[in-house]
Amino acid sequence: MFGTLKTCAASLFLVVVGFTAQAETTLEMIQRTGKVTVGTEAAFPPFEFVEDGKIVGYGKDILDYIIADLDVELNQLDLPWSGILPGVLAGKFDFVATSVSVRPERVTKYAFTVPIADGTTWTMKRMGDDSITGVEDLSGKIVGTQLSSGGEAAAKEFQETLSEGYGELKLYTSYPETYLALANGEIDVVVQTLPNLAVVAKERPGMFELVGPIGSKSYMGWVTRPEDLDLRDYLSSKIIEMRDNGMLAELQDKWFGFRMEIPDADYLPEGAL
Repeated sequence: MFGTLKTCAASLFLVVVGFTAQAETTLEMIQRTGKVTVGTEAAFPPFEFVEDGKIVGYGKDILDYIIADLDVELNQLDLPWSGILPGVLAGKFDFVATSVSVRPERVTKYAFTVPIADGTTWTMKRMGDDSITGVEDLSGKIVGTQLSSGGEAAAKEFQETLSEGYGELKLYTSYPETYLALANGEIDVVVQTLPNLAVVAKERPGMFELVGPIGSKSYMGWVTRPEDLDLRDYLSSKIIEMRDNGMLAELQDKWFGFRMEIPDADYLPEGAL
């Protein structure tokens, strides 16, 4: 009898422990363990990139502010873009701390934070290429962007509005590869978000110039898994805190040389998590 009671008690203990572990959210786990792992594509300057062997940039400065508030140990993984969104869904890290363009097909799969930057899609050409004076001149041109990015989706959508399609849409594993391809004449135009292209054009005077937008106003943010809305809301609260105390404006001056509006409402398409 006593043995049976011990067995039942042990089984009940395991059930309770299992239920508690299952009920723990990612944010609670981070706070309990004192550790957090984030996924970053450190090939997206000036948001995230590697300098002197360390990840730096606008996004990294935001992340450091949040990690200081959490008071936890940071493990920041530098991954190719193709592994970022699948990786967070697979539980390989706790959240995405790299800039993700807000897209209708994404907002039902991932929980987006409030924006950290403008994410409107623009185009950039080689300086002096008079065959392109506006985005309507992209018919027949070779357009380059990053594989599986918001730029790829925007480029494909814009192509449908042209009287003739592109000559070719070339996809690269990272945006720095597209800048090199543009400089070398391998492509005619790069499609990417405005803040990134503006900095690239500024840092390479006489080499590149902006052409114009190919999409409507949009934004970039970080994402969590759909079930981690408390973590998403915490991250959003810290980003809004930085906006309101002026730190985001300071970081935008530092990394971009201009300031961007950071809304806290009406930045997500209908149906978003």
